[in-house]
Amino acid sequence: MKIKEIIIVEGRDDTAAVKKSVDAVTIETHGYGITRRTWELIEKAYAEKGIIIFTDPDHAGRQIRKKLTERFPDAGQAFLDRSDATKDGDIGIENASPDSIRAALSMAHCTLENGSAAEELDVQDMIRYGLTGQADSAFKRKVAGKALGIGYCNGRTFLQRLNKFGITKEKLEKTLQET
Repeated sequence: MKIKEIIIVEGRDDTAAVKKSVDAVTIETHGYGITRRTWELIEKAYAEKGIIIFTDPDHAGRQIRKKLTERFPDAGQAFLDRSDATKDGDIGIENASPDSIRAALSMAHCTLENGSAAEELDVQDMIRYGLTGQADSAFKRKVAGKALGIGYCNGRTFLQRLNKFGITKEKLEKTLQET
């Protein structure tokens, strides 16, 4: 599987895992303290080929993703489920199987421009589908987030991702029925 966009990862072990799984070029952030030179490389990649942000499913990875997304709002977003990226208590892309990495990258989402989504989901939809406000809501978001390729997050962020990536009510309903 060849990926045309440049994949942004955290470190060299992530690069090794990605390259073992797909034919792609990566840029490493080397953690949260992204250097000016690395920012310049990412900006060039974003402008010329597009980028996919693919960070670890942990707190540091979420912070790096947030920082990158603020600067590159139209970047593709790929998410690995924490269970697919954990080995001996260590969480990271480097621990994921090639199949899990390929699946995450094949489901990468791009942000839609404002107004591009056919319909927006709202808080009432989240409650109606049991994705917030119920004892098992976190579990439902985890399962649905994995199936939709948008990762696990709290209710507010889940709703933002659904709308940001143009996931319709119909697609969400179908996913919830299948999981």
